[in-house]
Amino acid sequence: MKYVIWLIRIVVGVLFIFSGVVKANDPLGLSYKMNEFFEVWHMFWMQPFSLTLSILMIAFEIIAGVAVLLGYAQRVFSILLLLLITFFTFLTAYVLFSGKIKECGCFGDCIKITNEETFAKDVALLILGMILFLYRKRIHPALSNKIGTPLMILTAIFAFGMQWYALRHLPFHDCLPYKVGTNMIDGRKIPPGATPDVYETIMIYEKNGQRKEFTMQNYPWQDTTWVFVDRKDKLIQKGNAEPKLKDFIITDFDGNDVTDQVLNQPGNTLLLYVNDVSKARTDHMDKLRALIEDADKQNTPTYILCSATKEEGEAFRKQNGLDKAIVYLFDQTVSKTALRSNPGLMLLDNGVIKGKWSPSDYPVTLAEAKSGK
Repeated sequence: MKYVIWLIRIVVGVLFIFSGVVKANDPLGLSYKMNEFFEVWHMFWMQPFSLTLSILMIAFEIIAGVAVLLGYAQRVFSILLLLLITFFTFLTAYVLFSGKIKECGCFGDCIKITNEETFAKDVALLILGMILFLYRKRIHPALSNKIGTPLMILTAIFAFGMQWYALRHLPFHDCLPYKVGTNMIDGRKIPPGATPDVYETIMIYEKNGQRKEFTMQNYPWQDTTWVFVDRKDKLIQKGNAEPKLKDFIITDFDGNDVTDQVLNQPGNTLLLYVNDVSKARTDHMDKLRALIEDADKQNTPTYILCSATKEEGEAFRKQNGLDKAIVYLFDQTVSKTALRSNPGLMLLDNGVIKGKWSPSDYPVTLAEAKSGK
């Protein structure tokens, strides 16, 4: 049994560390997923705390994983770990059987697995967690407290430090559709070889007070006793002809679509994503102003993609001295997907993403931005 327990510790510990590190790359992403749950459950009062909960949950995954491997304070961690696994199993079961949430985001955006696979994984983990809990008294520390305690402290520093860096700057590894190198013009097109949706036209006719549906092959076009009522298109086969960036739509405040105008701008274009003007960071605005002014001298336009009213967007532009920029309307959810920063800066070159920055890393000149620094 000793070796079985060791094997379980390795499996559970490594999986928790891996899961935590993957999510620590993008703690904001997990907080957005939490908000999705809170919205479905009508727990809107919890949404302001989602980022804090995200950071704590990710850090605990990493810390608990290391604790299981080291056998550190197992009487405490075995209980906490079992409670966390039980909670995860409940969430994945809810996602799988309720159909109200598309996916649980258990491994963040970098690793996608189906809801069925996620639920099966958590059920297996729950069984392993129960075994560790039942045999917790047989688990002894692999290292002395003089070594184990400092290692746990270093683990905690790493778990919180990695998240702090990702939040202050941007995720270490961009797993979202708007990564550097993406051609946004092509991304809005249906991919070559994709299978379109197949629809069948249904004709509705009425006779003697009764309505009946016909296809284009058998509708009673020669029988005048049938009166045409309506037609509709019925989906009979779902295809995969969906653009990668289908929701990327920029409009002016009169509702006019200006997406193609912005993306097809020749040469370079700067996009400043502001998903929430009330919470937008305003540090390092001197760098951003210098960059926009330098870009303007080189006929490179800057567009502020703002998820707010025209008055709020213009107020943000004027208050921060971004006089050379043009404000357009943009969806908040897409803005959060495009850049995990509020605000966040993106450089395009003929529609291709060449660089992304948080306020902490704004370039000062267009040449610096183009160099990728």
